[in-house]
Amino acid sequence: MARSTARKRALNTLYEADEKSQDILSLLDERIAHPGAQTPLPDYAIEIVRGVAEHRRLIDATLDEHSTGWKVRRMGVVDRNILRIAAWEILFNSEVPDKVAIDEALALAKTLCDDDSPAFIHGLLSAVCAGKDSVQTGENAGDDADASAGETTEAEQSDAAEPSADDQPTVA
Repeated sequence: MARSTARKRALNTLYEADEKSQDILSLLDERIAHPGAQTPLPDYAIEIVRGVAEHRRLIDATLDEHSTGWKVRRMGVVDRNILRIAAWEILFNSEVPDKVAIDEALALAKTLCDDDSPAFIHGLLSAVCAGKDSVQTGENAGDDADASAGETTEAEQSDAAEPSADDQPTVA
């Protein structure tokens, strides 16, 4: 239960940074220093947020690779950050079994997302698990820290227009 709560708190932080287009790590530092009315962030929530920030470029590229017609930047903010948390656990946290990462992501999606999201999230994360051996997660995988800023380019912003009702996300 403690890790489930930590994932929810990490999701709140990632969601806020994403919505505000704020640097993830600077927002995390603010939340650690001044938790406001909430209890302090659990250690595992901090680990998740730091991990997602550090590896966001690779996480997003991996999600994009396994999702056809529905790139990360076009996904709903909650869906996108649930996927980032679970993908980080699958790719970078050997303490969490893949099935647990997927189940926890589905639990969040069932309570926070629309009715179609759990099936999409399940399919996409299953594809990430199946292909994780081909994902380069070592130190030489690229400079993922550059992606932690939460900034988007103008091209990404123009591509991030709301999908039409006919758009259906699919999983490769």
